[in-house]
Amino acid sequence: MTSGGFVVYGAAGSGSVPVEAAMTLLGLDYTVVEGATWTGDEAILARVGAVNPLRQIPALVTPGGETVTESGAILTWLADTFRDGAAGPLSPGLDDPRRAQFLRWMTYIPAAIYSLFWVRDEPTRLVPAELADEVKAKTAERIADCWAMMDSQVSPGRYLLGEEMSVLDLYVAVVSRWSPRRTRFYREAPKLAAVVRRVDEDPRLAEFWAARFPFSEGWEG
Repeated sequence: MTSGGFVVYGAAGSGSVPVEAAMTLLGLDYTVVEGATWTGDEAILARVGAVNPLRQIPALVTPGGETVTESGAILTWLADTFRDGAAGPLSPGLDDPRRAQFLRWMTYIPAAIYSLFWVRDEPTRLVPAELADEVKAKTAERIADCWAMMDSQVSPGRYLLGEEMSVLDLYVAVVSRWSPRRTRFYREAPKLAAVVRRVDEDPRLAEFWAARFPFSEGWEG
């Protein structure tokens, strides 16, 4: 399975989508192994668990058989490794003055925002069932606050780090579609909103979005 291109363990609308989008832009050969682990399907859990013991997606298996997990790590590694891809560099280089802020926000998204969805998706992992709605409400507010804080700390150009798209833009564009969803996100983070709309409309990704995270009616929430 790893003798040819890359293998991405993922699912439509999930955290694998920015990884798949980056690989699409970079022109990399990859195959997706569907792994919607939240369905509870034992076959899917076993399939994903074989490459990631946490049984979480995304997971990337390289042509050489190495496994990389954690969306932020995968995106950063891809962007740094394939700097001459079809889309050009998707991250600032090591000596680029924007590098520190790139790493800051690529770490912030999974640490402050993405990690809360493990709680939101199944609050009874941590609290009694009668508190589940309260947890969902409070985590939604926390996510909105985190987007607002990020918005207050960035000065985007056409994209978050300037005039060129990076994997950071792809990351924010996907994660901002999750709860509390885009309408709230636009309100809390107007500077980020202008950037993600540009990513949504990128013609290079039109077919990709339609297949992996469609803009269906009411998608903004």
